[in-house]
Amino acid sequence: MMSKRKGLAKKEARKGFGISSIYLIYAAIFWGYPFVWLFILLFSKWRFVGSPQFVGFRNITRVLTDPLFWKTVTNVFRFMMYYIPLVLIGALLFAIALNKIKFGKTFISLSFLLANVSSGVAYSIMFSNLFSVNGPVNKALNTLFGITIPWFTSPQWAMFSIALIVIWKFIGYYGLILYAGLTAIPKSLYEAAELDGAGSLTKFFKITLPLLNPSIIMVSVLAITLAFGIFTEPYMITGGGPMRSTLTPMMHMITTAFQRMDPTYAATMAVFVAMISFGMIWIIRKTMEREVDLV
Repeated sequence: MMSKRKGLAKKEARKGFGISSIYLIYAAIFWGYPFVWLFILLFSKWRFVGSPQFVGFRNITRVLTDPLFWKTVTNVFRFMMYYIPLVLIGALLFAIALNKIKFGKTFISLSFLLANVSSGVAYSIMFSNLFSVNGPVNKALNTLFGITIPWFTSPQWAMFSIALIVIWKFIGYYGLILYAGLTAIPKSLYEAAELDGAGSLTKFFKITLPLLNPSIIMVSVLAITLAFGIFTEPYMITGGGPMRSTLTPMMHMITTAFQRMDPTYAATMAVFVAMISFGMIWIIRKTMEREVDLV
């Protein structure tokens, strides 16, 4: 009897291994191998041909002492300073408005999502023409107020302008995430708060915002991930200028790897960018995650 049970257990184990083997093979090829190769590149010198040559910590030292790399990281933090607060506020307003309207929710949602699925190259060219020095936006501002804004030609304005464009692309997507969170809040909580004499602001800050905390954290994490990987908009519109004020780590890495033929240094920069972005996400989660107490 015991041997029969062991035989059945081994048979079930073989079935389980057979079912999971496809995923294990996939993980080994598409996750395991790249991580091992990345670890090799960190301590090597290689130019796409031949065998990697071990150079110790030279790549890591180069990153730590590379002012251009840290300039790109600073540019990302400037981008996040504009992007995250504005896109969160805009997405929250969109979610609240969508939650209040009675008709046409599907049409409005799809209309905002069209921006999210549009080609990055196409809308970058469109906005580059719209906000150029002699573009229609500046012509309208000059006619109405007598001013011309150097949207993409000034180091002070360029990153802010790119942040506005990315906000246009993602505000609908983030807004739908927050809208899903709003619809999950029980209406009975608002009814109970009204019976206690709570006003609109009280309900918003005591019920809506606390219960939207998971959705807001999710949007914040997505925004941070996007910020450290942004490439298309600055590449197409400013090329990293003016004065490298919109040069991003992704642009710097791609240029280093494929134009300067130095993939090992680009891989090392990628590791540093990943660690910084993970650190930012950890900070956001530690500072924003909290237990909801509605009592």
